[in-house]
Amino acid sequence: MLDFFTIFSKGGLVLWCFQGVRGPAATAPVNALIRSVLLQERGGNNSFTHEALTLKYKLDNQFELVFVVGFQKILTLTYVDKLIDDVHKEFRDKYRNEFQQKGALGLLNGTFDFKDDFMRLLRDAEESSKVRAPTVMKTFEQSLKSQKTVKCMIETRGEKPKEKVKNKKNKGSKKDGTEAVAAPSKASAGDKQLSAAGDKEELTKDEILQKNREEFFRRHMKAGEKSRSPKPDAQKEKGKKPRVWDLGNSNAKVLDYSNSATNGSTEACPVEEFDPDMALGDKNREPGRLYDLEYESDDEAEEEKVVQNPSKPSVKKGGLGGMFGMLKGLVGSKSLTREDMDPVLEKMKDHLIAKNVAAEIAVQLCESVAKKLEGKVMGTFTTVTSTVKQALQEALVQILQPQRRVDVLRDVMDAQRHRRPYVVTFCGVNGVGKSTNLAKISFWLIENGFSVLIAACDTFRAGAVEQLRTHTRRLNALHPPESHGGRTMVQLYEKGYGKDAAGIAMEAISYARNQGFDVVLVDTAGRMQDNAPLMTALAKLIAVNAPDLVLFVGEALVGNEAVDQLVKFNKALADHSMAQTPRLIDGIVLTKFDTIDDKVGAAISMTYITSKPIVFVGTGQTYCDLRSLNAKAVVAALMKA
Repeated sequence: MLDFFTIFSKGGLVLWCFQGVRGPAATAPVNALIRSVLLQERGGNNSFTHEALTLKYKLDNQFELVFVVGFQKILTLTYVDKLIDDVHKEFRDKYRNEFQQKGALGLLNGTFDFKDDFMRLLRDAEESSKVRAPTVMKTFEQSLKSQKTVKCMIETRGEKPKEKVKNKKNKGSKKDGTEAVAAPSKASAGDKQLSAAGDKEELTKDEILQKNREEFFRRHMKAGEKSRSPKPDAQKEKGKKPRVWDLGNSNAKVLDYSNSATNGSTEACPVEEFDPDMALGDKNREPGRLYDLEYESDDEAEEEKVVQNPSKPSVKKGGLGGMFGMLKGLVGSKSLTREDMDPVLEKMKDHLIAKNVAAEIAVQLCESVAKKLEGKVMGTFTTVTSTVKQALQEALVQILQPQRRVDVLRDVMDAQRHRRPYVVTFCGVNGVGKSTNLAKISFWLIENGFSVLIAACDTFRAGAVEQLRTHTRRLNALHPPESHGGRTMVQLYEKGYGKDAAGIAMEAISYARNQGFDVVLVDTAGRMQDNAPLMTALAKLIAVNAPDLVLFVGEALVGNEAVDQLVKFNKALADHSMAQTPRLIDGIVLTKFDTIDDKVGAAISMTYITSKPIVFVGTGQTYCDLRSLNAKAVVAALMKA
């Protein structure tokens, strides 16, 4: 039983609608389909699930129409695909002339009386699914038994079946082969015994048995004497001795720099001498500004060269271009078919995979572009390759600009008005750069005038607290309290190792609220997505403390692994959360972006699989190497040949 069937234009005008079951209107699920699939270029799969409904849709790119059918998720309706194809064909053929002659006005002023046709198609589809060929019992002539003779089926008492006899024959042949190999050796041994015995009388069975036993013990004793090795004179001492290096220091206390400091004080830590210019990197930067990623493609460079060196041939080229533009409007056009696009899409898919896009995502992207372009009218002088490439570029830009935009500075100021700290939690797998990028974000927030408290909740990795302590000391050296009216801009909250991370985060948030900090940055331990106990601990930390922003830190070097990491992180947070609406990942921090050249596919994979934005991009080792994502620059790098 269908809940609804609706036909609307891509401009949002509903042409015809059928409501099958009394209940909520089709508005909410169709709007969710438009927001989550059609606008986000995720048309690779023709089905979409919204709450208790399953929606299936079909696009008509020639007349810019969308056909959507909805039914209950628990039902298995086999005729839905046939129904939507039949309705699409019938509706298109019935109102083709109206669409072609009037265009957009035909959609606005047209009256589409399609109920009788739809009900006829629905009945036909339902009946076709019910009609099945009845199963007919086989006759005796069709069975295998009819091919056997009566003689082969008769078994006499004491006779074994032929199949077993054959198997035994095969086994016997193997044994015969082994015995045949061993026979010559036995024969030669027997000849020796006969020659040695000479004319002596034959031995009895007991004497032969006794003789064989003596021979066996004699051989065994000889083998034991050969295998025995002389005992070592001096046994080595058990245990492992510590290695002492020639240039090292044997006193461990001299090498211990982990003297615990009280929370909020930086006086106990020794001041480290370092070059501020090396820590900052770019001297000409504007303090507090987050620059966009920059990428200059080869096409832009060529355009600049043409503009700088204008010549006569370029004028002729422009004239020819104008003439071709006129011809393009005069000559007829054709619609794209799937056969035309398949070779181009296959090359595009291989190109995306080579640029580090996950294979599964590349296939879905190409499928979405194919559905978007199939049946679309293309100009005569427009090639299939250029059309597909343009559509793919538009799809990639749309993917990198997801539904929700994260503005950290605006959210921090909103939290200030409510007199509470803004809490950000960092999570991710091991070694992706969580602590380093947390320090970069701290520096950016300090330059925008916000005080930061860093919560050291990585109580597992050796050196994690010391790393954050070093960053805190350096940030305080770059922004001393004297420059901010005697206010310490960054402090570290730590409780050492082996403690409960969720408890430390809760205490840090309470401490920040009492001391008037603007932002709390929570650093968590790195964990693999398959480690269930650690994922449970992360879900507990997020559920207990309810941070304002949960950032997943991932490196730009990964390909297919990015999909697995994000899917399993979100699944673990949903499974291990006690809340009715579990808290999932809100945004992504993409690190090590300076090491991948133009292989930027991880950005596409991560945003496509989560529909969450990339908030920050790490591009180096200094505190200033933090950028915001520029979608057009990433797509230009991705499409570079």
